[in-house]
Amino acid sequence: MIGLILAAGAGRRLRPYTDTLPKALVPLDDIRSVMDLTLKNFAEAGLTDVAIIIGYAADQVRIRQQELEERYGVNLELVFNDKAEEWNNAYSLWCARDVLKAGAIIANGDTIHPVSVEELLKAQSDAHITLSLDNVKKLADEEMKVQLNDLGGVKLITKLMDPATASGEYIGVARIPGDLADDLADALKATFERDPNLYYEDGFQEMVARGAHIATVAIGDVPWIEVDTLEDLARAREIVCHY
Repeated sequence: MIGLILAAGAGRRLRPYTDTLPKALVPLDDIRSVMDLTLKNFAEAGLTDVAIIIGYAADQVRIRQQELEERYGVNLELVFNDKAEEWNNAYSLWCARDVLKAGAIIANGDTIHPVSVEELLKAQSDAHITLSLDNVKKLADEEMKVQLNDLGGVKLITKLMDPATASGEYIGVARIPGDLADDLADALKATFERDPNLYYEDGFQEMVARGAHIATVAIGDVPWIEVDTLEDLARAREIVCHY
């Protein structure tokens, strides 16, 4: 099993920081970014082979590759998304379809979270894709919300949901069993061919529509944040001391 970071996005709402950097490399303190924290988590969880999907400002990751490998004791493979500034991340995750065949813990390049999330996902079965779920946080319109079925799996996953009807928020970290990589790739392809602006979570929804069970696991009441805006970044810089 490998670690995989989705780090191709431009992060326009974080300008001016992202004028020259991908979102995942925006500094949280003097030395660390979200990418640093995620690589640290992966290494601590025993995921020392890591792929990073790059696109916007890709050279900023390339020039840091050796330093990151040495700092965290990981081996990095860079996967280039040629449409990072045109299409949404359903296509981005599809670009990594071959490396997913090893089985992966995937993490969005803008999610600060504790290593307990990786450890929790590593302990799950390989029978199904498993999504990490925050069922504690009060939800609003922006979150990637999830409704659960009677088996505790995904019934519906979308931002376009009344928060009052949601069971929780998908935090952007998931386990993808290698045996399901081809099924996911096919669902992602159908998703971005339908609309290139869709999210990879819409690919999960496509799998559910095809009859797949996508499991969830609750992460508990732990400090985490998705860094989308300057306000999020300020909050992230307050909680980064936990990590």
